[in-house]
Amino acid sequence: MRIYFIYLIEDEIAEYFYGRESKFMELFSANDQGELQNIVQKQVQYITRPLPYLDLHKHLSHSVQKKEFYIKGKIYWTESADGREGAQLSIGERSLQLKAWGGLACETLFFEVLRKFDGRFLAMDFENNRYGWLKPLKERKFV
Repeated sequence: MRIYFIYLIEDEIAEYFYGRESKFMELFSANDQGELQNIVQKQVQYITRPLPYLDLHKHLSHSVQKKEFYIKGKIYWTESADGREGAQLSIGERSLQLKAWGGLACETLFFEVLRKFDGRFLAMDFENNRYGWLKPLKERKFV
């Protein structure tokens, strides 16, 4: 099972740290450490935006066109007919948690919908040390 934590990053922070996503990974993984936990939580709160639940709910429910798509409160999930692959998205106050099993098709479905909703989502899989933007930011070119 793959577990992704997805955060909506503030615009100016996302632009500044584009290409240095490993710094986000370090910060979010340090959130579990004892002494600095309070300071790290304040930093995480500063760089992330609260999730607009109602807008996100509307977007998810209208964008996903799949028969095996279910909604229960703040949990959205989809499974294949045989149950061998699927994904479950949980919405929190400042983060999303995506649990996926089997192939990549189900998690890609959620990633695509979130990418179209806002380009500043950063997904991190701490167990496999994988991270990245759902929609890569474009660099500004100055003449």
